[in-house]
Amino acid sequence: MSQTVLKVTSAALQKMKTHYESYSSGKLPAGAVFAAKTAHCSITGYRSGKVLFQGQHAAEEAAKWQSETAAASPAKQKQPKAASLPLGFASMSVIGSDEVGTGDYFGPITVTAAFVKKEQIAELQTLGVRDSKNLSDSQIIHLAKQIVRMIPYSLLIIHNEKYNQLKQKGMSQGKIKALLHNQALINLHQKILPEHPDAVLIDQFAEKKTYYRYLQDQKQIFQEKVFFSTKGESVHLAVAAASIIARYAFVREMDKLSEAAGFAIPKGAGSQVDAAAARLIREKGETALWQYTKYHFANTEKAKKLVNKK
Repeated sequence: MSQTVLKVTSAALQKMKTHYESYSSGKLPAGAVFAAKTAHCSITGYRSGKVLFQGQHAAEEAAKWQSETAAASPAKQKQPKAASLPLGFASMSVIGSDEVGTGDYFGPITVTAAFVKKEQIAELQTLGVRDSKNLSDSQIIHLAKQIVRMIPYSLLIIHNEKYNQLKQKGMSQGKIKALLHNQALINLHQKILPEHPDAVLIDQFAEKKTYYRYLQDQKQIFQEKVFFSTKGESVHLAVAAASIIARYAFVREMDKLSEAAGFAIPKGAGSQVDAAAARLIREKGETALWQYTKYHFANTEKAKKLVNKK
């Protein structure tokens, strides 16, 4: 099992605890302040400031918090991987692309590409546009409704049934995300023509070579001035805007699922999700999970065990 360890400040530890709250595994090892489990990674934070990431995407998940480490400099916190980006990148006219829902058992994956012109940056900052992970659902809804009237964007949603079909055929989640990002960028590029952005920034979920390998069988691949960065929302506001629109779409879709289910469907992949899935099985049958969940997640088997205990 792959694992990565980070040493973070006490403030960062609390921030991580809050961020992973919806993924709580429910059990705390000795000395731990939080323990969480996403679809592909387990995260345990200790009082000492040490945070352990274990699983298939341990390094990728840990990379999201690299700027929060005790040894990180203020410059790194403001602009991750800045050395690989053009000078003055934060003030350029940029298309940002981000996805939401990949670690949630219930609900779709939503991907948004959003174009923020340099003259719009100050206005979006004044509105309070920032990383959607640090915003409540009510703040997301309020901001998204304003953002979509200000900037051009492309939103794609892959619902659970289609997602599960692709997974059943052997497609990885990484490839699914790459396909969605690529199509969103193509759609937005066509929408804003003849205008062209100074650059495109994808919130990095895979190395550049891996991303383009996922797309090698596609007829059209968007590659014009494309850059990749972890924590992209802190590199350029376009990624933050894309993240908010994608999160807004995800929240709306989750509300629809809750309405269809007849009870509140929780976000994340923790124990409360297992309980909700078990209830869904009891009330609608196991086949309902195909329309509500990312069926391959470990939560499916956990929910079945809960049902069988009754």
